[in-house]
Amino acid sequence: MPTVSQRELDICAAQRSEEWEVLSSIYPDCVSKDSSNGILTFEVPVELGHPVEALVTGGETSEAQGDHLSLSSLPPVLLEIVLPPMYPLSEAPEIASFHVSGSWIPHSGHLRQALTEMWQPGESVLFAWVEWILSAGFLKSMNLIEDDVLSRIRHAAPQLLLPFLSAHESRSRSSKFNQTSHSCGVCFETRKGSRCLQLFCGHVFCRDCLKDGWSLYIAEGNVERVGCLDPECVKDGKGASEDEGEVRRWKWLREKKATERDPSIVLCPMFLCQTPVPKPAGGEMQDGTGWERLRTCHVCNYSFCSFCKRTWHGPLSDCPIQIAEKLIIEYMETTEESPTRKSMERRYGRKNLEKLVAKYEEDRANREWLEKSTMGCPSCHVHVEKSMGCNHMTCTKCKQHFCYRCGSKLEASNPYDHFSRRGGRCFSKLFDFTEVFE
Repeated sequence: MPTVSQRELDICAAQRSEEWEVLSSIYPDCVSKDSSNGILTFEVPVELGHPVEALVTGGETSEAQGDHLSLSSLPPVLLEIVLPPMYPLSEAPEIASFHVSGSWIPHSGHLRQALTEMWQPGESVLFAWVEWILSAGFLKSMNLIEDDVLSRIRHAAPQLLLPFLSAHESRSRSSKFNQTSHSCGVCFETRKGSRCLQLFCGHVFCRDCLKDGWSLYIAEGNVERVGCLDPECVKDGKGASEDEGEVRRWKWLREKKATERDPSIVLCPMFLCQTPVPKPAGGEMQDGTGWERLRTCHVCNYSFCSFCKRTWHGPLSDCPIQIAEKLIIEYMETTEESPTRKSMERRYGRKNLEKLVAKYEEDRANREWLEKSTMGCPSCHVHVEKSMGCNHMTCTKCKQHFCYRCGSKLEASNPYDHFSRRGGRCFSKLFDFTEVFE
């Protein structure tokens, strides 16, 4: 390995510092740096510049069965990068972590490989990486876009990817709207988008004017006139649409408040869904039957257990031990009339929790008895209880010879050597004489 001079290291450090200053000043929202370990984190959105048609399908679904979306941006690419001491002169940057939010890029490993191959000795490449991803330049090189149409995006769960892409598109447009200035259609003042609201018809008003106008209509009882304040829309009688951002946000906040208020409502564990799922009503869902743990998301149709958040395993099968123990211990630590215990009983069912507590106590008593009164085989771990006789044991399952006192494996050809070896802790302890006298 060639030796590296201090001068070369200083040159590389200076170039890395200069490159980082440029990146952090131009893209402050996309890049960050962990000073404790030197890892650079990039969260780079993919900006298409103008609306592009996208087709989302399942793995082998034909185009006729796909769903079309109009997108102007795509979820970000997440990178964690480590810069070696000799970058950029003779060492390439190392991509320690690579993730595409929503997994919308098929074969994303190709993009990672393409980024690695962009580096040339002596050249800084991080700025080019951000530009290439941000401008969506990699889509053409991966044959994902042609003539302003995204080629088919294959995904294992298109029914989850579609709302994820739509939600990201909505957030992206809202962010761009908030960062620009707009003229209110009522007071004609220019204000930042964060202080304005764009209605479904496209007209923009400041929030103060909308609040005054809509409050007046509501106070007068003219609820049907709550809508766009533009004269043309007023003539046409256009009311507020459910597609308005504020209306959607109001619905989301209402669901969020209901989730916080009702502990029986559980969020769907699917990463791209997270829809609040209420406890179903019906006789088959009675407390203590096991069926009260079943939840089925009405958005993605995923059936899961409200206890362990895993795929539904039936009313009789137990949840994984670690999850059940954590839940039961938390329940047992609460007092009889505490709000925490009441909330847990509403969420999981009092009878169900009492049954789990009884089972947990029984299992704990069994474990304590096994540890105190038996010895496990050192090979297959089957527990053996000795009522009388010598301490030389032979496992009936795997035929392993072992010592009942210390659990050590014994040689099958001469198992008693263990008890005849001077200095050993079981020397002359083939029999427990206390048992004889008792």
